[in-house]
Amino acid sequence: MAEDQTTGHLTTGELGSGAPRLSTRIGIDTEELTGQTFPYQFDRSLLDDVDLVAATPGEDINWLEDIHLMYSGGVPAVFDRYTNAFLKIHFEIPPGREDEYARKVLIKHLQEGNSYGIWLKRRHAKFPQPELASWRPGSATVGESWQPS
Repeated sequence: MAEDQTTGHLTTGELGSGAPRLSTRIGIDTEELTGQTFPYQFDRSLLDDVDLVAATPGEDINWLEDIHLMYSGGVPAVFDRYTNAFLKIHFEIPPGREDEYARKVLIKHLQEGNSYGIWLKRRHAKFPQPELASWRPGSATVGESWQPS
């Protein structure tokens, strides 16, 4: 099995199966898990309406302060703890606003319901809970009819 040196992802080369493979890098990113990117990863103007204080879960400002700009594969990223993966940021971040934009990207990601962890919650929640937690008022309830497999 060969590794693509530009992405760090395994290719199917000799296997010939055509099935996607996870990378051999330490850490994993959302794009690799879902096979998708989202517009707000590329266009910071889509984050202008994100009110960080209003979106903070349970008004726990400490939660928000724990979110910092990090890097994944040399690309700016924010860690989505609900997915346990990095969400890459592909736009230029103004100097001095790194953590602000990391926080805005993550909050937008959660509010839009695009976190892979939220996707799993829809199927596997074992008790009733808001699908999008406190990030979006009026969120649907998931986990009302969970049954063991």
